[in-house]
Amino acid sequence: MTRYTALMQELEAAPRTWLVTGVAGFIGSNLLETLLMHGQKVVGLDNFATGYQRNLDMVREIVGADLWHNFRFKEGDIRNLEHCREVCEGVDHVLHQAALGSVPRSIEDPILANESNISGFVNMMVAARDAKVKTFVYAASSSTYGDEPTLPKVEDKIGKPLSPYAVTKYVNELYADVFATCYGMKAIGLRYFNVFGKRQDPFGAYAAVIPQWFASLLRGETVFINGDGETSRDFCYIANAVQANLLAATATDEAALNTVYNVAFGERTDLNQLFDLIREEVSRHKPEAATARPEHREFRFGDVRHSLADISRAHTRLGYEPVYSVRQGLRLSGDWYAANLK
Repeated sequence: MTRYTALMQELEAAPRTWLVTGVAGFIGSNLLETLLMHGQKVVGLDNFATGYQRNLDMVREIVGADLWHNFRFKEGDIRNLEHCREVCEGVDHVLHQAALGSVPRSIEDPILANESNISGFVNMMVAARDAKVKTFVYAASSSTYGDEPTLPKVEDKIGKPLSPYAVTKYVNELYADVFATCYGMKAIGLRYFNVFGKRQDPFGAYAAVIPQWFASLLRGETVFINGDGETSRDFCYIANAVQANLLAATATDEAALNTVYNVAFGERTDLNQLFDLIREEVSRHKPEAATARPEHREFRFGDVRHSLADISRAHTRLGYEPVYSVRQGLRLSGDWYAANLK
């Protein structure tokens, strides 16, 4: 039995109260679904800047009316300290996902990125500290590695940030470390590596590559690849990220606390390979997609060339064992987009 399987049994036997910020977003709504399905009580906070009511509606439909009663939602903003205090009250564990993601968005509006990702983060840490929550898990980012060229990426070796977004996520780690030192908080950062899966928004100027390509191929539109397609990423299916969050939040070993972890699958896929895999999945639902060809355009400013995670720290200290490979995750994602894209 894996540590995660044992944990889910423990939680069902003795439910806890969780706060998920950014609960109407992609990762937040998947955390909500998993927690409710295992009998947990959940408080959610979202301002719908990048999250959607439809994500919450989908979760409600999946879990059913009885389990949905264990969820309390607050429409609010992490930039408002009183909103943060309200949702932290009586909570055991915080899963802080609320942030303005996207490297290009942060380059376009660094002030907004700073307000949400740094000021909002500090508000949440202060509220969690004062509410005496047991653990505070937050979404860090692989963008923190910046121009550090070494592969695979190891947590203790980072480079110079390449975007305002990367700066904000690194500052989160610094604040978490200081709050641990000054106030005794137990905080864990999860450096996400290109998480993907159901309910990830395929539309908008800052849409991630996987949902965007699924949507384009399902609609018969052209897929654009930035650069030569040799850019590579460590893509991580959402269920693996959910596992990491819950293992981190319930960690009790001192060596596991007040640090950061890579959250990934530990395998590199370049964009040309990714296109082939997504086209293969879409072709199962729309056979004419099998002949689709991508168009290449300029490399996107601020992006790193290659990314691959060393996940041994998370495995050793948390018991993290990612179950879904990129191919398995794309199969599940393809089925979801085919069924849900209008």
